[in-house]
Amino acid sequence: MGNEAHDQQYSKKLQAFAHSQKHKLKPIMLLILTNLATIYIFTGPFSFLYHSYTSPGDSNSILQELNSTKAQLAATHSLLSELHHRLNSSNLLVQALLIDLTRQQEKQSNSADQNQVSRKLWNDELSFALGPHKLPFGYSPMIGSDEIHTPVAAFCMQLHEELNRYMKYEIGGECPMDYELAQRLMLKGCEPLPRRRCHPKSPANYVEPTPLPESLWSTPPDTSIVWEAYACKSYQCLVDRKNKPGSYNCKSCFDLQGEERSRWIFDDGGLGFGIDQVLATKAAGTIRIGLDIGGGTGTFAARMRERNVIIITSTLDLDGPFNNVIASRGLVPMHISISQRFPFSDNTLDIVHSMDVLSNWIPDTILEFVLFDIYRVLRPGGLFWLDHFFCFASQLNKTYVPMLDRIGFNRLRWHVGTKLHGGAHKNVLYISSLMEKPMT
Repeated sequence: MGNEAHDQQYSKKLQAFAHSQKHKLKPIMLLILTNLATIYIFTGPFSFLYHSYTSPGDSNSILQELNSTKAQLAATHSLLSELHHRLNSSNLLVQALLIDLTRQQEKQSNSADQNQVSRKLWNDELSFALGPHKLPFGYSPMIGSDEIHTPVAAFCMQLHEELNRYMKYEIGGECPMDYELAQRLMLKGCEPLPRRRCHPKSPANYVEPTPLPESLWSTPPDTSIVWEAYACKSYQCLVDRKNKPGSYNCKSCFDLQGEERSRWIFDDGGLGFGIDQVLATKAAGTIRIGLDIGGGTGTFAARMRERNVIIITSTLDLDGPFNNVIASRGLVPMHISISQRFPFSDNTLDIVHSMDVLSNWIPDTILEFVLFDIYRVLRPGGLFWLDHFFCFASQLNKTYVPMLDRIGFNRLRWHVGTKLHGGAHKNVLYISSLMEKPMT
């Protein structure tokens, strides 16, 4: 209804415009009428009055002039018809353009109004954090602006209530114990989160960490963690999860002296690759830095650290202090979800590894973007170790093999086997593959 009202309004304006143009044509029409009257006088019933006072020679001359005038009037009439047609076409075009322009202005106005509404829903600290903030020295050619914005995910703007709660605290005081809220925001797509001006709670009776290399396989002291965010309140509780029923994220990976201690040591020639065999596919010393996606408590990074390879481990703290354990072992954790673009430049890493995390639980579109991002950060000749990717047998050749082929890796090793623990009866498969980014 709003668009129809605006269309009627602009139609009236255009009619007024056309009316004004018609007034400009009045002198032309007067000239035409005068000429027509002249023709009528000299050729109509009163023509004898004029011819009675003229000679035959003058009559012929006058008739020639009249004929010429009639021809000119005919041409003028044709020109006027064409101009009138063009004027009508132009009026219709202008009317359509004005209607379209009005609608575009309304869309921009509505968008601006929505942004204003969104800002009204933010609390003061959130608005202050997001900015924009003016640069101290004015315009920067490097940035192309005189201000900067805090980089937060676009989806954060749709989570007004939760984001406002996250940004509600005493400035300069202690941050709320809202670790679960922070991770829920991240998992919903609000990543990265805005920075805060408060102090996280520190562990009571904190002690210095165990030095390297002993720290790689030492269980950290309980005083290294603030346990309020977790169901378990000690490392022993986390270690004992392996013997309890139920499903836990990385159920046995807190027991550094158990199954974790033997991971990636041996190569079984099938799904289980050994680290030494993988490193041997490249020249000695050329695999130096890399990323482990969803690396649990950092055991893959610990194994690589023993071989002088530095691995950054991305992980979330899903009911367990995974990032703290990785740091306590003397390794580098990175608290990001699988949805975030990897914070590395193009062609920089020697190796990327992922075990279990990259699998069919991820939507196909997101998974393909992740795989292309892995390709991006690997240098030419870099290795992608896809470790125990699981999927249904029906998905293997229909979805995942074509997807991996589209990415463009060269296959160095490729093994497919049945998932024996809880998957055989469901026809679930594992894929383990070692791939290389082409040199050219």
